Amino acid sequence: MSLYTDYLAEIEARKGQGLHPKPIEDAALLAEVIANIKDTGSAHRADSLQFFIYNTIPGTTSAAGEKSRFLKEIILGTEVVPEISRAFAFELLSHMKGGPSIAVLLDLALGEDASIARDAAEVLKTQVFLYAADTDRLKAAFEAGNPVAKDILESYVKAEFFTKLPEVEEEIKVVTFIAAEGDISTDLLSPGNQAHSRSDRELHGKCMISEAAQAEIRALQAQHPDKRVMMIAEKGTMGVGSSRMSGVNNVALWTGKQASPYVPFVNIAPIVAGTNGISPIFLTTVDVTGGIGVDLKNWVKKLDDEGKPVIDNAGNPVLVQKYSVDTGTVLKINSKSKKLYSEDGKEELADLSASFRPQKMESMRAGGSYAIVFGKKLQTFAAETLGVEAPLVFSPAKEVSHPGQGLTAVEKIFNRNAVGVAPGKVLHAGSDVRVRVNIVGSQDTTGLMTAQELEAMAATVISPLVDGAYQSGCHTASVWDLKAQANIPKLMSFMHKFGLITGRDPKGVYHSMTDVIHKVLNDITVDDWDIIIGGDSHTRMSKGVAFGADSGTVALALATGEATMPIPDSVKVTFKGSMKDHVDFRDVVHATQAQMLSQFGDNVFQGRVIEVHIGTLLADQAFTFTDWTAEMKAKASICISDDETLIGSLELAKSRIQVMIDKGMDNDAQVLKGLIAKADKRIAEIRSGEKPALAPDENAKYFAEVVVDLDQIDEPMIADPDVNNPDVSKRYTHDAIRPVSYYGGEKKVDLGFVGSCMVHKGDIKIVAQMLKNLEKVHGTVEFKAPLVVAAPTYNIIDELKAEGDWEVLQKYSGFEFDDSAPKSKARTQYENILYLERPGCNLCMGNQEKAEKGDTVLATSTRLFQGRVVEDSTEKKGESLLASTPVVVLAAVLGRTPNVDEYKQAVEGIDLTKFSPPVEKLATARSVHF
Repeated sequence: MSLYTDYLAEIEARKGQGLHPKPIEDAALLAEVIANIKDTGSAHRADSLQFFIYNTIPGTTSAAGEKSRFLKEIILGTEVVPEISRAFAFELLSHMKGGPSIAVLLDLALGEDASIARDAAEVLKTQVFLYAADTDRLKAAFEAGNPVAKDILESYVKAEFFTKLPEVEEEIKVVTFIAAEGDISTDLLSPGNQAHSRSDRELHGKCMISEAAQAEIRALQAQHPDKRVMMIAEKGTMGVGSSRMSGVNNVALWTGKQASPYVPFVNIAPIVAGTNGISPIFLTTVDVTGGIGVDLKNWVKKLDDEGKPVIDNAGNPVLVQKYSVDTGTVLKINSKSKKLYSEDGKEELADLSASFRPQKMESMRAGGSYAIVFGKKLQTFAAETLGVEAPLVFSPAKEVSHPGQGLTAVEKIFNRNAVGVAPGKVLHAGSDVRVRVNIVGSQDTTGLMTAQELEAMAATVISPLVDGAYQSGCHTASVWDLKAQANIPKLMSFMHKFGLITGRDPKGVYHSMTDVIHKVLNDITVDDWDIIIGGDSHTRMSKGVAFGADSGTVALALATGEATMPIPDSVKVTFKGSMKDHVDFRDVVHATQAQMLSQFGDNVFQGRVIEVHIGTLLADQAFTFTDWTAEMKAKASICISDDETLIGSLELAKSRIQVMIDKGMDNDAQVLKGLIAKADKRIAEIRSGEKPALAPDENAKYFAEVVVDLDQIDEPMIADPDVNNPDVSKRYTHDAIRPVSYYGGEKKVDLGFVGSCMVHKGDIKIVAQMLKNLEKVHGTVEFKAPLVVAAPTYNIIDELKAEGDWEVLQKYSGFEFDDSAPKSKARTQYENILYLERPGCNLCMGNQEKAEKGDTVLATSTRLFQGRVVEDSTEKKGESLLASTPVVVLAAVLGRTPNVDEYKQAVEGIDLTKFSPPVEKLATARSVHF
């Protein structure tokens, strides 16, 4: 009884936190629960029945296997539980959604008892999460003449698992809740510093927004029991910054519907909205749960008599309100007319056609997009097995094809990787496409949720279609605390067994590799035609096209090797002019955003693919641009490279993959060895001229074209959160791009951070070069603010050691990480010294290390959202300003932003990251870092 009594003790501890019993996932614990149920005299029997019926995690957890076996015994009559009839046992099996429950249902359906077989078949007809082992059994039984198997297959061909579901209700009454004004980062919905609790859904739900907001939501629900709460970003975009399944889970927990009465804390179908819609990667996550994302457009630009936007003193368009969505406003959504109406239904407020496309409606009806993906595969299998043509049940994929029109880069990649498209059919942007996924990444603060999703969809092994997949440890690299010790080994063991290359070896062959996931994915992507899916918004490779995704979409890609999405529109970005010697490429990245906004007024990047023609930069340096496109609110980015540079990038990738192999990181399937072979094949194709580097057609059609003038970039550029902007909707966006001279050399800097996925080896070399420069000028280097440096990967550190730069950094450092004794507690205070931190995300993630509250931080990282890198103090707002490496280093030495002259002197003679735009022949202009 030890496990059960331990469970009771845990329940009591959770009561003190206002939590219910944690759902059971362990078979050994559930076995003790079942023993209590069998013992009619047990004092624990009543509670154990509740735990068994209502508190056991389904799918492929070991507990689900134990539960399935006991339900089978009840159905067969070998065990009798008065509270669980045969019919109720079947109902419980129907809610377990795959894995061992399917195996049990097949045992019963294909068994000798006709009555039981009939009932089991009826349940199986409702299930979609069947894998090869399950469908092979059905096929074999059908071919052996089993009538029950034939009956099940005929039901699958007609897709009765879908057609018998209730339709989406026509009228959906909602009551509004303003979550915040301005862009809403997913940190508000699921704070990064609470990442450790994401797999404990009820506990994690307590961190959403605030306790006051949660109480307000409950009050709205009590006041409007017949309505659903619609969570809104007023004057902003909902869900910027990250896909974050945990954010959608939290919103659904508070405002959605319970997925199953027998599965606790798994809610679906939230309704979220924003004045400027939903961030694309967040909207994908909403679709996974069968939710509704609404673009309100309730604030619009004020126009003058000539129809031109009225501009305020700050140069921003003046907005006027079309209609109010203040908290407590009652509205109506009509899924048939696809409109948003006032409470009385008389006033049409917004067109919701994009929210209720046929494919989205199917996801809503099925309770999420997974069921549709698996359902389509199941229908196809059944039709092929029976030798019949499957009827058209699901909405046909939207196919957009413009004869004579060329293809953008993303259109080419999607056409090449499309699944189920008629041969010869050419698709353009707007088409819905199933595509093969080549590379998949899972990161550590979402990985436990990905594992849960894999268990829920009954997957046990990675799809053979996937060329390579990686599980990182970068988001928990800074501090090896009790939370990390409880979560990470368990995650790595699961993913290793599933078939991924893992940052930490469950067998202990190599020490923990905490390399930043995006950098690893950038190295293991060895084909510019690849599609990559990663559990982080910064999955933005400089080879192929990569999409940041929620943990569920990552799980689906791992399990099926596929993803389904529309082909996005593209914005073409090209460059003219030349970079000045004192300017770093990071300044070009910031200036691209500033010049785009200046040229168009609105953000034309949002929700689209940025096709950046930057072919003279190797993948490491080009990644700085593609990575930043997440902050531009783009859906993805594609780097157009020339042949010679692409070969150089692939050779670099091969060398780094070989290092991973040498460290013992390859698995039994020799995935890494296979990637080197794939890189060699691609290099041979380029060199022979058989298949040059990916490039768009000359007559491709773009949503917009942005030309960045390098001559206009006179000085370093800084992305400022503008925390005191009187218009709250303008705070914490990435759109306030300012020259360093804006600050007059007077803005106090409390901490500098060089790290995150935005830096490459060249950046860390720049740190060393600057320190030597400053010592030469001043005789010594004294920091007036702490400088935290975290290289993205161990490979970079090894290369810096070989080239002598690491020795320079050690000379000036006051702290250097030690992998044999990693920190067990997060740092809360900093000295004015140089910190050499462990490779990983560090301050950029904000879930472990943070700057001191109220600090002004100057960083190379990606995130400037409120509370991410630095929290507010009672006296001052925390600020996270983003800049290039040399600006950050100099600011830490000075304790303030530098003026332009100080900056130019400090970088004189230093090999900054440079870029020359491609000219007639791309190879004539090459990066100095080639």
